[in-house]
Amino acid sequence: MNRIEDLIHDWNRAEGAFRPSRPLQFDDETLRDGLQSPAVSDPSLEQKMELVERMAKLGIHTANVGLPGAGGRPREDIFRLAKHIADQKLQIGVNVACRTVVSDIEPVVEMTQQAGIPIEVCAFIGSSYIRQYAEDWTLDRMLQNTREALTFAQQHQLPVMYVTEDTTRAQPETLRALYGTAIELGARRLCVCDTVGHSTPQGAHAVVKFVRELADEHDPTLGVDWHGHRDRDLGIANCLAAIEAGADRIHGTALGVGERAGNAPMDLLLINCKLLGWIDNDLTTLPEYVQAAAQALEVEMPHNYPALGTDAFETGTGVHAAAVIKAFRKGDVELADSVYSGVPAHIIGREQRIAVGPMAGKSNAAFVLEKMGIEVTDERVERVLAAGKSSKRLLSDDEVRKAAAD
Repeated sequence: MNRIEDLIHDWNRAEGAFRPSRPLQFDDETLRDGLQSPAVSDPSLEQKMELVERMAKLGIHTANVGLPGAGGRPREDIFRLAKHIADQKLQIGVNVACRTVVSDIEPVVEMTQQAGIPIEVCAFIGSSYIRQYAEDWTLDRMLQNTREALTFAQQHQLPVMYVTEDTTRAQPETLRALYGTAIELGARRLCVCDTVGHSTPQGAHAVVKFVRELADEHDPTLGVDWHGHRDRDLGIANCLAAIEAGADRIHGTALGVGERAGNAPMDLLLINCKLLGWIDNDLTTLPEYVQAAAQALEVEMPHNYPALGTDAFETGTGVHAAAVIKAFRKGDVELADSVYSGVPAHIIGREQRIAVGPMAGKSNAAFVLEKMGIEVTDERVERVLAAGKSSKRLLSDDEVRKAAAD
């Protein structure tokens, strides 16, 4: 135990500390599934390149960079991104989403040859009976499509992750038939999808456990992926449950962008896995990653977004601020980071911030003045505190300076 752990009784680990039996990997879907959000803009190629570079810097293992079957600019961007990753020797793999049809996979053969790096095919097909009923599909037809597409991929030595859409609402016998066929045809990864955000943590654990056991029956070295959405706001909880059930690569997007309510947020997934001791990635550039994503996608980050929003490490409440300030006075940044925060700010390159507002105390005002390099006097403290008490919100730095000067 380190000193901070000695100060905290962690009920999260009261029933034993779980550790994944396989090394955890992460697949970033920002430039594929994330772009299906109705609210985002398609970034420029240069912005996409910057995002991929930031993903690599965070230790993210693979990036899904688009749908080759879309043709046109999307297909060109996929090739250019793969080439950029190869030319810059970035430590991140590339994958693409393809329907389980040969025509979608064909372009990947040429892209792989021209880019000079492997491109993983994420071959997806609907698996739930409700989807089959709506589409007038039969299981025999789905299996035939799987055989044709994956045989083609196998013939061209393309790595394949076989993706069953809506896995969390599919029948076990359907999954067994689809995944079994995919394994026989060389798929090295099986992806479990909560496509419509239906799953609870218990459901995520159950379906991933089923697929992990199915994979182990064939080949224990096969990987199992989890791809989750957050229609019920259970995205991160489901990711953690999937890991505990045996998933070893987890998908997410920057800021949780994606279709409808979005996907599991990659940034918060990394933070949670770090805090649980499951990974040791350097996350100090995480704020720059989400800022670059917000700018490229033209979306705003909520002010109260966990860990990364502007409010995440700021307080103007007197009692709370007093504890943080006392920790700072001890010269103990780690203590200040933990005494009133479940996420230590320093692990993502941020710091605690004290402000002055309607619920502030004298220690807030004195600390803020000191931090701003303004001499602390009783009169200044009273003026700044009075300004805060009469305000409807926290004071800006300029308002603090004005109150101190008056």
